Amino acid sequence: MKLPWRRSRSRPDTAASNAARAAEKAGGDRHLARARESLAALRDDPSIPADVRARLADDFAEVERLLAKLERGDIHIAVFGRVSVGKSALLNALAGRELFEVGVLHGTTKVHSLADWKEAGAGRVVLIDTPGIDELDGEARERLAWEVVGRADLVLFVVEGDPVRAEREALQRLAAEQRPLLLVLNKADRYTQEERTRLLEHLRGQVRGLVPPENVVAAAALPPPRARIRVDAQGRETRERTATPPDIAALQSRLLDILDREGSTLAALNAGLFAGRLTDQVTARVMALRREQAARVIRGYCIAKGVTVALNPVPVADLVAAAGLDVALVVHLGRVYGLPITRREASRLVVTIAAQVTALMAGIWGIHVAASALKALSAGLSTVVTGGAQGALAWFATLVTGRAVEHYLQQGRSWGTHGPKQVVRNIVSSLDRGSVLREARREILARLGKK
Repeated sequence: MKLPWRRSRSRPDTAASNAARAAEKAGGDRHLARARESLAALRDDPSIPADVRARLADDFAEVERLLAKLERGDIHIAVFGRVSVGKSALLNALAGRELFEVGVLHGTTKVHSLADWKEAGAGRVVLIDTPGIDELDGEARERLAWEVVGRADLVLFVVEGDPVRAEREALQRLAAEQRPLLLVLNKADRYTQEERTRLLEHLRGQVRGLVPPENVVAAAALPPPRARIRVDAQGRETRERTATPPDIAALQSRLLDILDREGSTLAALNAGLFAGRLTDQVTARVMALRREQAARVIRGYCIAKGVTVALNPVPVADLVAAAGLDVALVVHLGRVYGLPITRREASRLVVTIAAQVTALMAGIWGIHVAASALKALSAGLSTVVTGGAQGALAWFATLVTGRAVEHYLQQGRSWGTHGPKQVVRNIVSSLDRGSVLREARREILARLGKK
């Protein structure tokens, strides 16, 4: 997929390039409007259960923050990389003032911090510092760094030379998550101009397909002071050290070009990615809750059907009553999955599923019918025994029916490409029939004993 933020190139300010720039900005504004609509629709979706909202409260709070950020027009830029590559110093150099703590200790940045850099249209460009990703015993801080960059509009991935394995893996992960990236070779003052040029070309080759070539730039955020000899009027020499200004011209130029051309698109892309991830989480949560609720519903109908069949003394009449319970089960599951089913449709589904189960287990259902007739001729313990066995079979049939209907509903009221026969076959094959029947018989006999 070719991402919108990867399209821009430095172009001369001709009439054609100005028109292209205006078109890019207009496109970015459209992306931004769609991102706002998507986030607002997710926030206001009435179909999301309250318990799902409660479990994802932090994420829905992030939706509110993102909407406010989009409304203001803010752009967030986060630095990312290993410990001590100069992330904080790079942000200070960009800002032109000491906003972030820079220290000699391994991993000076313990928590993420942010500060305004400049105005961006109606909003602000915010710089965000993060902890290093390879600090010893710093797993919590590394998780924080990943969380922060996961919400940033643009990531400055800072290295100080040929990327090590941890950096390459992190770059691949960020690219896979479609994070807009600049790769910054910091501490470039350690190299000659020729060495710097070769290293940049080497880096561009290594990250081909992950970072656009024009987004690989060099910088020297905190070059060492220069030594200078001062001679006074008497000819005496004094050695002094003067601060060396940062060399961030290439990085600053590239950033300003991206912000000018693609600021709205970056914000929209980030909001869209977040909305997509949250939608997936909400969907997964809702489906998990529905499966949990459906499992409880199916078990309740298994018990009801098993006991009804076991207690009914009238030959074959218990089977008719059991069929009615199966229809009620299908209607109930339709409500659980938010896909209401009429009793007529439920009856057709029960007949379809029962036909497949009967074809698979003809011998067992023959015993089932025989046991039903046998209850009219039995009394006392014999009735309890035959009723318990028949009720267990009814339990098993209801379990298969419930699982099959779940599949049908999860597929949007469809059996899929293989039809009901294969669906029922797969469900029956996945169940340990002996174990299910033993559990069902124990449960039914225990309930019969209470009556």
